[in-house]
Amino acid sequence: MQYHVDGELVDRENATVSVDDRGFRYGDAAFETCRAYGGEVFAWDRHLERLERTCATLGMEGVVPEDIADRVDETLAANDLEDAYVRVSISRGVQPGKLTPQSEVDPTVVVYAKPLPRGGVDGKAVWEDPAVVQSVKTRRVPDAALPADAKTHNYLNGILARLELRRATNEGYRPDEALMRDTDGNLAEGATSNLFFVDDGVLKTPAEGSLLPGITREVVMEIAEAEEFPVEEGRYAVDDLRTADEAFLTNTTWEVRPVESVDGIAVGGGPMTELLGRLYSRRVEERCY
Repeated sequence: MQYHVDGELVDRENATVSVDDRGFRYGDAAFETCRAYGGEVFAWDRHLERLERTCATLGMEGVVPEDIADRVDETLAANDLEDAYVRVSISRGVQPGKLTPQSEVDPTVVVYAKPLPRGGVDGKAVWEDPAVVQSVKTRRVPDAALPADAKTHNYLNGILARLELRRATNEGYRPDEALMRDTDGNLAEGATSNLFFVDDGVLKTPAEGSLLPGITREVVMEIAEAEEFPVEEGRYAVDDLRTADEAFLTNTTWEVRPVESVDGIAVGGGPMTELLGRLYSRRVEERCY
C-alpha cells in the first residue's frame, strides 16, 4: 500500500508523521472519511466543504491544498483501488510543545485508503448484520464546549462510549454501536454514526446541535424528502427509539444500516429503511459507476 504524505506518495511502512506533530500531541487536526465507488469519491464537494469548515474552526483557514482532490485520485490509482475507504487528514503540523498554537501553519496532509467491496445497486454492504445498539452513560460533549460540527482527530468522546460496550458484552449479547445522549438526556448519535427511526410513518432524527451532522445523514434526508416521506428533526428520549417501528444508522462506510435492537429490545429495520437503503445505493450507482 502507498499513502499520500505531504504531497508525496510513500510506501506504507514509510508513511509516518513527527512525534512533534500537533495532530499526534493534541488531536489538533481535521479529517474526513470518504468512500470511493468506481474510482469516484461520493459527495466529494460536501466532504471538502466540511473539511475546510473544520480547519477554519481550528483557526487554520486556507490550509487545505488546492490539489487535495488530485492527491486522493493519485492514492487510489497508486493502490489500484476503485472501491475504497478514503481518509483525508490535515493537522496543524510540527510546532513547539506548547498548547497555544503558533499563527504560522505548515500543515501535515495525509491521504489514506484501503479497499472496500463494490457499492451501488449491485454492491455488498460492509456490515454483516444489523447493528446491535447499546445506550451508554458517556454524554455527547455539548456544542458550547466543543463545536459539534467540527470533525477533528480528538475522538475521546466516542472512544469512551465504545469502551462502555465492553462492560455490556456477555456471551449472548455483543453490542457493536454505542448510543450517546446529550447532557439533557436526549438522543444524540452513535459513537461513529447518525441515528434515524420511524414512528407512525414519520422519519425522525435527532436535531443538530448535539451531534456531528453526517454527509450520509444529509443525503438520506434529501432522498426521503424527495420521496415525500415526512421527516422530523427533534428532541427524543431513548424510549422513543426502543418503541420505534424501525430504526437505522448512517455513516459514510456503513451507508444505511438497520438497527437490530436497542438495549436488548428488538427494533429492526422495515420498509422505509429498506427503501431508503435501495435509493441511496441507486444514487451511488448513478453518480459513480
